[in-house]
Amino acid sequence: MTRQRQYDVLVIGSGAAGLTLALHLADNLRIAVISKGQLSEGSTFWAQGGVAAVLDDADTVDAHVQDTLIAGSGLCHEDAVRQIVGDSRDAIGWLVDQGVPFTRGRREDGSETDDFHLTREGGHSHRRIIHAADATGAAIFNTLLRQAQSHSNIELLEDHVAVDLITSSKLGQQGNRCLGAYILNRGSGHVETFGARFTVLATGGASKVYLYTSNPDSASGDGIAMAWRAGCRVANMEFNQFHPTCLYHPRAKSFLITEALRGEGAVLKLPDGSRFMPRFDERAELAPRDIVARAIDHEMKRLGLDCVYLDISHKPADFIRQHFPTVHERCLSFGIDITREPIPVVPAAHYTCGGVMVEDTGLTDVDNLYAIGETSFTGLHGANRMASNSLLECIVYGRAASRDILQKLPTSELPTDLPHWDESQVIDSDEDVIISHNWEELRRFMWDYVGIVRTTKRLQRAKHRVDMLLAEIHEFYSNYTISRDLLELRNLAVVADLIIRSAMLRHESRGLHYTLDYPDLLPEARDTILQPPSADD
Repeated sequence: MTRQRQYDVLVIGSGAAGLTLALHLADNLRIAVISKGQLSEGSTFWAQGGVAAVLDDADTVDAHVQDTLIAGSGLCHEDAVRQIVGDSRDAIGWLVDQGVPFTRGRREDGSETDDFHLTREGGHSHRRIIHAADATGAAIFNTLLRQAQSHSNIELLEDHVAVDLITSSKLGQQGNRCLGAYILNRGSGHVETFGARFTVLATGGASKVYLYTSNPDSASGDGIAMAWRAGCRVANMEFNQFHPTCLYHPRAKSFLITEALRGEGAVLKLPDGSRFMPRFDERAELAPRDIVARAIDHEMKRLGLDCVYLDISHKPADFIRQHFPTVHERCLSFGIDITREPIPVVPAAHYTCGGVMVEDTGLTDVDNLYAIGETSFTGLHGANRMASNSLLECIVYGRAASRDILQKLPTSELPTDLPHWDESQVIDSDEDVIISHNWEELRRFMWDYVGIVRTTKRLQRAKHRVDMLLAEIHEFYSNYTISRDLLELRNLAVVADLIIRSAMLRHESRGLHYTLDYPDLLPEARDTILQPPSADD
């Protein structure tokens, strides 16, 4: 018998956004937080740099807003930027209250000050990045997880994979309200029905759609794909941020070299030791990420290089070890001593700037369905995300969505008698090689045709390939028992299609979308908005 569970709030995703929302609601509501693997599997845990916030007296909300608008290349929504930046001090205050061990400043004698140490990253005009050494994401995640584990109203469920959302329209009812979701329990191998007054998508981004990425394996665009299938609009999916500096080493999988190194004086070099960033931008290594990534890509292709080099060895060794212990230790494990030699680096897909369209509360086009964090499109990032704005967005929107849910609680009933998942017509597959082959093919053609530099012909080729894959995956999904790998492949293919379609609609080069066929900016900046064909597809 398929099991049915009921909660006030179902949170799909266990990162900073999802845990923030859960903790703000747990005193009043019963909440399930699900993770498709281990709770720490998401991107939050691996975030190194920090959280951008206006904390210094010399800094202002207006300065942070302007820096964000400039980085976003004309596509940021200023009202959303002001909302998020304006709430930054309170958001950080809440994290401090939860016990996040942010790094303090130090006196000349080495003792800690009462003030937090703030660093600077690309695109920022002030030092405003609050951090916990170079493992801020882990510090935030571990702190919020401990708080969630200690709360009796929060149930944390590992190895539970969301399959699809349950909506009233799919059940033939009026309107389109989210009633919960079907969830694959990997322990039992069966799909369970989760009913909820409110459902929150906090599943992160979709950078795993690319062959080379800084993201963990979980970043397969699940929330974006599920929301699209449920009838939500998506926006600006063509803007995929490629982090300029991932460690280039055959044994290093997806290890990010934090932008804070460049904020503290690290420089990019060619194999002959010469710098190249000053030739591309007057801000050199502190230019926004899209400029730095394209410059590296250009030099690698021009010279036929496998990588370039990031060098901070001119700084005192004690300074490097104190500020970047994680990077230092990880590189040392591969035989690279960053206090003495440069780090080999390459660009890699890093952040999904588009996503599910939401209101300023995180509410989507579907009633009682919210999207927060990297899954959502709030208007903050525009055509290029400015460093360390993303964790801030997670906290601010987690808090905003929780307030909206509490307001709507009196008029939102708990769904009952939801239909069970029907798995009677499927059989176990002995052709799992198809999944791994399609996974590899999808990620490779996305990297080759829809990467840092694009052309219309490359996009057309990618669209042709993804259409064939979508048909093949649909046939496989309809006939065989589902698994995490199959669900992720299904979602990745949907997201790849959304990215390609969005890129084909943008006839200009703006921010992270750079095409050789349309190298100039259009006079008016417009979002790319895709409308789902229907909530039933």
